[in-house]
Amino acid sequence: MPRYGSLRSGLLIALSTVLLGFTATASAVSGATTASGSSTTATLGEALSASTPEQKELSAHLRARGAVFYGAWWCPACFQQKNLFGKEGGNSLPYVECDKTDDGRSRCMAAQIRAFPTWDLAGKERREGVQTIEELKVWSGFSGAAKPSQP
Repeated sequence: MPRYGSLRSGLLIALSTVLLGFTATASAVSGATTASGSSTTATLGEALSASTPEQKELSAHLRARGAVFYGAWWCPACFQQKNLFGKEGGNSLPYVECDKTDDGRSRCMAAQIRAFPTWDLAGKERREGVQTIEELKVWSGFSGAAKPSQP
């Protein structure tokens, strides 16, 4: 009898994970876009608030440095990671979707991705799990938001 209880628990956990992923990505069809006209993270859903200038600058900095954010459409932690950048910054993150297409799955397997989200940057230690904005600033060498000029 205990054998069936653990099987049932495993199935419930798997089903819950899938349903949470659908919930987290339900807003993906809302048409989130970047300045180029398309979201790099559309499969993760729409972030909940507008980006600050610093969030947008950090997103652009990560992209310029060649950082890569690996994730999966069903991953609540990946949506949480994107949401830390706000709408505009989150939509322009250098994102690779690991579970929608064969190309994405192949790219993530080649990169030996073991957990979501994962951040990679040449010359830096790989980061797994949700990273704070401050952690990503330090990790990527971000010098800070541009300061407004003083009169």
